[in-house]
Order: sequence, then C-alpha cells, then structure tokens
Amino acid sequence: MHVQFAELPVCDQARAKEFYADNLGCAIVADEPMGSGDWRWIELQFSGSETTLHLCQANPEDAPDEPVLVLVDDDVAAVVEGLRTRGVEIVTEPHNPAWQPGRVVAEFRDSETGYHIVRMSK
Repeated sequence: MHVQFAELPVCDQARAKEFYADNLGCAIVADEPMGSGDWRWIELQFSGSETTLHLCQANPEDAPDEPVLVLVDDDVAAVVEGLRTRGVEIVTEPHNPAWQPGRVVAEFRDSETGYHIVRMSK
C-alpha cells in the first residue's frame, strides 16, 4: 500500500508547476482540464517516489504559517545552494536542530506566498 497523491494548496497552478519542475526536478505526470473553470488536474512527482503532489486550489486567506511539506534529501546543503543559485528564497539556512539530533534542516519559500518547505537529511 502507498499514498497515491497528497494535495498541495496553491494560488497559481502554472506558477507552482513551474517552480516544482524547474527548481526541484519534479516530473509532470498529469495536467488535464478539470471542471468548467480554469483549474486543471495537475500532479507532480519527485524522482523515485510513487506518491504525487496534486496542485489543488488554495484560499489565499488560509495560507499556513508552518511548513506544509517535508522533503528528504541526503545533502541538504547542496540542495539549498542549488535552490539559491536559481533565485529561491532560503528562509532558514541548513542547521542541526536540537529537537532532531543527527538531522540537518533548512527552509525555503516556494512560489506560493506563505508556504515554507522543510528539507531534512535522512
């Protein structure tokens, strides 16, 4: 058993799709019309993952003030530097948090205002 998709609320699907594909290497596995409006069914997939991200419509007034997605990578510092060279805002530099010994944590802001993503080493 596995999770088929997780929803990531976004205000601008095209902008979010571009951010995740260009900066984090996500593959676009679905991008189809959905309903009668302009919203589409968009699913993105990280390399090596079965679970996809469904970019669903967010209410901008409900933007969370905590991270909504936790990504895992073996080399957090290298990922952060790669994001930085692409112009991505780094919110918290890589560091070892007291609350998770042996892990490195950093935060960056994605294309949708108010969303932070935490990246942790294994």
